[in-house]
Amino acid sequence: MVGGGFFGCNLALMLADSSMRVLVVERDADLMQRASYANQARVHGGYHYPRSILTGLRSHANFSRFMREYAVAVDRDFTHFYAIARKFSNVTALQFARFCQEIGAPFRKAPSAVSRLFDRDLVEEVFEVTEYAFDSVKLKEHLLVRMAGRDIPLRLGTEARRATVGSRGIQVDMSTGSESWSATTRWLFNCTYSRINHLLHKSEVPPIPLRHEYTEIALIEAPEELRKRAVTVMCGPFFSTMPFPPAGTHSLSHVRYTPHYDWEERSGGGAPMMLDREAPGRASHCLNMIMDAKRFLPCLERARQVDSLWEVKTVLPQCEVNDARPILFKAHDEVPGLVSVLGGKFDNIYDLPRELQMLFSRAEG
Repeated sequence: MVGGGFFGCNLALMLADSSMRVLVVERDADLMQRASYANQARVHGGYHYPRSILTGLRSHANFSRFMREYAVAVDRDFTHFYAIARKFSNVTALQFARFCQEIGAPFRKAPSAVSRLFDRDLVEEVFEVTEYAFDSVKLKEHLLVRMAGRDIPLRLGTEARRATVGSRGIQVDMSTGSESWSATTRWLFNCTYSRINHLLHKSEVPPIPLRHEYTEIALIEAPEELRKRAVTVMCGPFFSTMPFPPAGTHSLSHVRYTPHYDWEERSGGGAPMMLDREAPGRASHCLNMIMDAKRFLPCLERARQVDSLWEVKTVLPQCEVNDARPILFKAHDEVPGLVSVLGGKFDNIYDLPRELQMLFSRAEG
């Protein structure tokens, strides 16, 4: 298993449950330090996808399962509100309400004390929903305990540099610091998210067309009115602010200002500088986010930036149209047994068992 993020760890557990011997290799010094940490930490209830009802249905169906399995890592100590903008929104309040009804997601109009916080000239309606945040540090600790219980070894600070066809399976060349070593395996799962094509390129395997965004999520000290609240404004060039449990702050993201750069990767060479979070001339957009967000929610004028999370967000290009986030699960014929896995949301892990079953069935047939 190459990649010790949330997907790699869960996939390793699923394979171990199938009586396979699994080794997890992670380039960083610890698990879940990249995209698994640097995100909104939203436990999706389906509300976020009114332009893709299939994604909304799946997300809502997976919500209760995630809450059961990872209850120890979920922050429920706040109330989440979705506000529907009057202008430039892709949905109206009525359409959003109908969408919630169609996917079976609970909602109700926000109490007047909350509605009054918004500029009602810009906001058509505000709804209270059931959606929470996860603590990625607690999530990592929970996964480590489960992996230790399955005797899954970890090799941290280790990079898989190349995969080739060997006489006894896939030979994986790796490096740990100055030490170079190799291992042989029947299956190699590439769960390196934005760096998926890096391993493929080095292994002379055709790249997967991907779209990358170099993103900033601001961490803020929220005004008192938002301390136990989260707000998401739908559905267009707007913003979201919600508790970020690992730091004890709120996150602030904005459709327009969170992405700093974007590019499509088709050659496999990527943009290594950006993929390593070291983009030149990096300047925060937090002030821009606050200036725009306070038009809708004036109390955000008193928000104070504490820090920012910088990361590369990666999606399949066809996902840009309707917000769908299908899982990528691709077996590479050039190196039999090499499989690349990319999920857009944490609850995409529940798509993995079906994909594994089909993969192993094809291999046996």
